Parts: sequence; structure tokens; C-alpha cells
Amino acid sequence: MEEIPSRKSLGEFLRSRRERLTTEEVGLASYGQRRTSGLRREEVAQLAHIGTSWYTSLEQGRSVNPSEDVLNNIAKALQLTEDERSHLHLLARPAQQEKVEHQQLNAGLEQMIRALEPNPAFVLGRYWDLLFWNKAAEFVFHFPSFSDQLQQRPNYMRLFLMDNKLGSGIKDWEAKRQIMIARFRADYGHFPNDPGFTELIEEFMQKSRLFRESWPMHDVQVVTDCHKRWYDPRIGEMEFEHVTLQPPTHPDLKIMIYTASADTALRLGSLVSNQEC
Repeated sequence: MEEIPSRKSLGEFLRSRRERLTTEEVGLASYGQRRTSGLRREEVAQLAHIGTSWYTSLEQGRSVNPSEDVLNNIAKALQLTEDERSHLHLLARPAQQEKVEHQQLNAGLEQMIRALEPNPAFVLGRYWDLLFWNKAAEFVFHFPSFSDQLQQRPNYMRLFLMDNKLGSGIKDWEAKRQIMIARFRADYGHFPNDPGFTELIEEFMQKSRLFRESWPMHDVQVVTDCHKRWYDPRIGEMEFEHVTLQPPTHPDLKIMIYTASADTALRLGSLVSNQEC
């Protein structure tokens, strides 16, 4: 029987979270020598107040339907973060989604992105394809010049993994890329049976050492609003307040807005204007 990706991902996620814990961390006594690190399945089942065989079925990707209470008990037993708890629920009850070939933006959204100059802004599709971006984003993030005639939209995750220009001058660039992989996995959790994600993951596993090493760790992190600061030799020190918006009618789109500090906006505005001349 063909394996369903969401069940396989659920089992791998549970196993990865189980193997990172020790009996001391969860308040259990340890008996005998352990051949592998982490908790045993029966210990997780005991902490979650469920049967061992039932929990084993979950890890093995079998067709079982855990209730919300059972999932919350497992999340508590495995000491999951809120992001990880949400990811667990998504994998256990995946939405039935087909691959999206092309995502259209309305004229009002495109006009808004342009009007945000000199604040960098762009729109990501379900698979992190860059659907639209303004001149400031093009300059700050080394995006190609936007054109409706582009044969294929750049993929933001692909740029992060493979374009060294994007990380030039940024401290701890590899750690930041690992965070992006965790965020990509969080989005993947909404569509684990979508073949579009499967194709991208297979590509990144082949082409990126960092992705190959990081993806099996099953780290999850949801994109949050935050303060960002980094250095670019062309611009100098930059400061932004980063906000992510999602249209209610298109929840698989992300509008990424970087509101620049007054000094950063002044320098960016000048540079972007010169670029357009």
C-alpha cells in the first residue's frame, strides 16, 4: 500500500521529539542500559496515558485517528513548544490539498507592495515562490528585477539555501538559514500531502548539504513579527520591523513587510531612486 506523506511525517516527527528527551527531563526512573538515546515508546505512552501499541502505530505511520485530547497529551509528554504542538495537530489531520500551478495576485495587492517603497516588501506563495516584490526588496535581498515576463518566479527557500549573495555580510548566516528551514517545515505542515512540496524537498535534499542535515531534525518554527538588524556593505547598518500578513481569502499567501527605521529608509530611498535612473 502506498505510504501517505503526512503519516510518514507524523511518525518521523514524533520519533525525533521522543529521541531528544531523557528520563530525567520527564521525571521517570531509568532502568537498564539503553541502546539508543531518548525515551522509549512505552515511556511516552505512559506519560501520555495511552496504550503503547497505539502510540507505536502513530510512529509507524499506520492509519489511526487520534483525538485532539490524545494529541495534546502526547504534546505534553514530549514537552513540545506551541509551534511544535500546532505542527503535530496539522500532521495528524492534514488538509486535502492539490498542487498549485500558478497563484494570481490582484491589482490592489500589487499596488500596495509598490506603495510601500522604500520599505522592502514582497509576497510569497504556498511553496515560497516570490510572486511580487518592490524595488527596495530587490535591492536589499538581491532579488532579480521584477517583470511580469519572468518565465519562473524565484523561490525564496532556494535563494536562502543556494545564493551566497543573500547572506553577504550577515553574521551567523548558517544559523539563520536553519531557522528558515524550520519555518519552511512549519508551512509544509499545512500541506504534507501536496506533491509541490515533495518536489521541492527532494530538490533541496539533493542540492543543499545544510538542508540534508537539518531537515531530518524536524525542527519547527512559525514566522513571527520581530525586529531585524543586519549589515550590507552597499547600504551599511539597517534596521527593520518585520511583519507578516496573510489575506483572509488566500491563507497560503504571505505578505512580508520590512518597515525601515528613519535612517535606513532615508538611505534606502536614495539608493533605490539612483537605481531607477
